[in-house]
Amino acid sequence: MTSSGTNPDQTGEPAAGAGTGLSASPAWELLLPAVSAPARTRGRALQAALREAVRSGRLAPGTRLPSSRDLAADLGVSRGLVTEAYEQLTAEGYLRSGRGAGTWVGGAVRAAPPRARDLAPRSPGTEADFVAGTPDLSLFPRAAWAAAQRDVLARLPHEDLGYPDPRGLPRLRTALAELLTRRRGVVADPERIVVVSGVAQATALLGFVLHARGVREVGVEDPGSPQHDALYASAGVTTVPVPLDGEGLRLGALRESGLRAVVATPSHQFPTGIAYSARRRAELLDWARSVDGLVLEDDYDGDFRYDRAPVGALQGLDPEHVAYAGSVSKSLAPGLRLGWLLVPRSLTEEVVERKRTMDLGHPALDQALFARFVERGDYDRQLRRCQRAYRERRDTLVAALAEDFPGSKLTGIAAGLHVIAALPARYGPEEGFLARVRAAGVAVRPLSAYTRRRAKEAGDGDGVRLVLGYAHLSPGRIRAGVRLMAAAM
Repeated sequence: MTSSGTNPDQTGEPAAGAGTGLSASPAWELLLPAVSAPARTRGRALQAALREAVRSGRLAPGTRLPSSRDLAADLGVSRGLVTEAYEQLTAEGYLRSGRGAGTWVGGAVRAAPPRARDLAPRSPGTEADFVAGTPDLSLFPRAAWAAAQRDVLARLPHEDLGYPDPRGLPRLRTALAELLTRRRGVVADPERIVVVSGVAQATALLGFVLHARGVREVGVEDPGSPQHDALYASAGVTTVPVPLDGEGLRLGALRESGLRAVVATPSHQFPTGIAYSARRRAELLDWARSVDGLVLEDDYDGDFRYDRAPVGALQGLDPEHVAYAGSVSKSLAPGLRLGWLLVPRSLTEEVVERKRTMDLGHPALDQALFARFVERGDYDRQLRRCQRAYRERRDTLVAALAEDFPGSKLTGIAAGLHVIAALPARYGPEEGFLARVRAAGVAVRPLSAYTRRRAKEAGDGDGVRLVLGYAHLSPGRIRAGVRLMAAAM
């Protein structure tokens, strides 16, 4: 091929350094598929191939390209096609040229990284992962979901693909109102339901609205989910830990704090596993009324109760002082980023406007698909399927702990996706236990990891109290993981 970019010296060898032409570059191979494209798309294909060669670094800054005549001859295309490609990429900044000086790769482009990193939370290199919070993603109902998707795509009106109501599609809000009333005992007005991308967005939305109203602090359960701190901080609101006892939030501490808003998980507290007593639920609502305050109820796994019917949501007792949030993260998959927020009447307008400015509404196609999934009973079937699987896995974990860690005690109710296991004192201290099981390839977190107070203040002493997630593990892996922990000790 022609080498118009070389500059032979008196010995006939190419000069070193910048100025070496494209003919010597392996990036030339990127152009060959482009010229094989159909005639009507060949110009765009050639431009894309040249652009990618510069982006990837295969054509380094300062590289001189062949003349349009030479490159056209070598590729077997018209000179006009090459000239158009050079002009287009010069206009975009990928190339530079001067009259009589040829065409060169510009210096504005930096080579793209070879691949995108995956920052999703993982537990790499573990033989058994007992970290709580993840459902069994293999239970996702792919066939039913695909059928629902085909049906929705075939029937969805064109106008529903426009910007949605920031609260969510009326069809989904109506379906959710019926579902939540029936399954969780809430007072559900479709006009006060906001479809969100999970409880995390629901929390942030309320944080922004509370901040706009002058609220600068919100109470959180201690121990509790550590995610609340960052979510509220993003809205300019500080979290204040409020201790728990065996019945729920300590109301004396809550009253003394001067707070007017608090986050609670009354149906199944995370991570202690308790359910708020009927007395404590009533006391919490009395507090909210007395300060004209707000309880944000995070019903993260309220559908999964294994020893009796689930206790109804707190919101059903006082919908004007409780904002209710839930999602499909534990029942379907967290990657769907789909949830709901049911807000008091006094906050509805502000929450909806904040949702509008935040993202202009949740994806309409996802909403229509989930609405159909709920309407046809597929979601109820999925909940029953998960409940059977998770009950079996909890029973397996309980039996394995009794066999391999005799004397262990489980606290909390038979519900959800995790248990609290208090191991006998002989397995302590906690730091030594965790170091040994970590070395054995077992990922596990202690209850103290979710506690803002020091371990001894939390009443753990020298013992070991573990938060063991089981939903994402098969019964066989649960038994093997417990055996690994026992062998490490």
